[in-house]
Amino acid sequence: MIRLEPRTSPSPLMSVLSPVIAFGITLAVGGLIFWAMGKDPAQGLSTFVLEPFNGTRALTELALKSTPLILISLGLALCYRSNVWNIGAEGQFLMGGITGGGLALWFTTAGVGVGQVAFFPLLLVAGALGGAAWAAVVALLRDRFNANEILVSLMLVYVANLFLSWLVFGPWKDPDGFNFPQTVSFAAATEVPRLIKGMRVGWGFPVALLTALAMWLFMFHTYRGLQLQVGGPAPAAARYAGFSSRSAIWTTLLASGGLAGVAGALEVAGPMGQLTPSVSTGYGFTAIIVAFVGRLHPLGCILGSVVLSTFLIGGELAQSRVGLPSALTGIFQGVLLLALLACDTLVQYRPRWSATR
Repeated sequence: MIRLEPRTSPSPLMSVLSPVIAFGITLAVGGLIFWAMGKDPAQGLSTFVLEPFNGTRALTELALKSTPLILISLGLALCYRSNVWNIGAEGQFLMGGITGGGLALWFTTAGVGVGQVAFFPLLLVAGALGGAAWAAVVALLRDRFNANEILVSLMLVYVANLFLSWLVFGPWKDPDGFNFPQTVSFAAATEVPRLIKGMRVGWGFPVALLTALAMWLFMFHTYRGLQLQVGGPAPAAARYAGFSSRSAIWTTLLASGGLAGVAGALEVAGPMGQLTPSVSTGYGFTAIIVAFVGRLHPLGCILGSVVLSTFLIGGELAQSRVGLPSALTGIFQGVLLLALLACDTLVQYRPRWSATR
């Protein structure tokens, strides 16, 4: 019989190994699913996990898919370390896409002459403001009325989605778009500059990497970062030290919303090139898994984004090449999160064999 014995202190080794074990369990469960569906498990797993790394173009697509996940998960990691549970990054992503896309749409329809390099910082600012404004609603309700930020941020996802639908079905609808719910295609000058000629990955990817580095410096090498992290797990100690919980709520939510908004703006002005009802494929929710797979560490968020991006791209490849359903990507994500939560138990507890009940 196996019993769990509490550790005297959390295990640093298991904290690192837990995501690795969870990834292995996910692959094992995925292989069983392929076998149950009558597919070759080796071929299925190869398509799902290895194909996204096959060649330069595949790697650039992986970088493109990782960009929004890195940005959003960085903001969520900061929130969660501060004990602020922002679940609505999806809505903040959409609002950033709306403000960034709206700016690109205005430049396109007004015919304002501007170069890609000059427009790029304007796009980032517009996206950050849109996402931060949406997160500010959550911060205000939590700060003034002690509303539950989990429910509020989650409900605002649906509001943002409906607002986007109203725009692309209504005032921003392309009059020459054959009645499809979409805006006109953005002018080339308002698109995100490409990082490599002939590839889709843009400057958003180095921006995401630099943001991760900046977040690491902020979290672990600044007094403000220390305040936020102390206030999360030990609010009583934070109050005793004079740290403001109100300030932590506003800081983390605005930063998280701003980063999600930047990700949304980069998405609509990058690979999409216009606004449609399907701006996001669930990046805001997937980034929650990324943040926990990355152990709420900025550099871990980069690795977690690569893992989840592999699943997203692998799911698309498995659908087209092996004939597997698109829902398989969601299954892989769910199994990974469940396995990670289960393995995290070993961080606080040590398994012991016992001969008696």
